[in-house]
Amino acid sequence: MDQYLPILVLLVLGILFAALSFVASSLLAPRKRPTTAKLAPYECGIVPDREPPQRFPVRFYLVAMIFIIFDIEIVFLYPWAVIFRSLRTFGLIEVIVFAVIVFVSFLYLVSNGALDWGPAKSLRPALSDGPRTTQSTIARVGPDAGPPTGRAA
Repeated sequence: MDQYLPILVLLVLGILFAALSFVASSLLAPRKRPTTAKLAPYECGIVPDREPPQRFPVRFYLVAMIFIIFDIEIVFLYPWAVIFRSLRTFGLIEVIVFAVIVFVSFLYLVSNGALDWGPAKSLRPALSDGPRTTQSTIARVGPDAGPPTGRAA
């Protein structure tokens, strides 16, 4: 029982600290309700003219997943690097399997557009006049555009 006494004392002190914090907060807090100006978001002194979007875009969560994946990989690679010599071939194979799994998850996130932050890019429709030639390209860019000279304007 003597070994558990410090743990019990620490537990009692933690509960006591939490209880006293709640009591002090209720005694020291202001009594009046906040106004609408106090409840409004503060944007560097500028009154917001529209409501913020209700949801974060999915890309935000995909970038967070990338961070977590690489964070976990680093956390596991440090202990592996410390005992690499004692693990030998088995340890090398295991870390390669782990790295492949992390890389596949990264490819999955990139294929879902985790790193595409700009607007969606659309391709121009293909020319229906036949194969692409110098004349068709010039006609497509503009009627007054001449052939490229190779010089910077």
